[in-house]
Amino acid sequence: MSDYGERIAALADRARRDVEAFEPPESPPDEVTALSYAREGVGPTVALYIDARTGPGSPVAFDRAEFALLERALNDWLELYAACYGIEMDATFTIREAAEALLDTHNIDETAALLTGVDAGRC
Repeated sequence: MSDYGERIAALADRARRDVEAFEPPESPPDEVTALSYAREGVGPTVALYIDARTGPGSPVAFDRAEFALLERALNDWLELYAACYGIEMDATFTIREAAEALLDTHNIDETAALLTGVDAGRC
């Protein structure tokens, strides 16, 4: 387990709780909730990965279980983000894809919209 194991487990637990507690909006979009999933879920998850890969010292080597938890948390929050716009999806993004999208956009809201295909401006 890497030094990030506990943080990854906490993110995964929070994502699971968010999935279990989620109730789809009666009349989408629910932009406020979608943005909270992006900013409080997707953002910290991607930031942890970027920090582990680019922080001081050698890049962190996650074990398979950590990678699986990290990507499951990311995809859970992206699915919830999309669901807030009335879009059902089975997200299968890699954490690297999300990190690259964030580095391209410099904005976690745009990153979530880009990955999910949600055009938040048109909803």
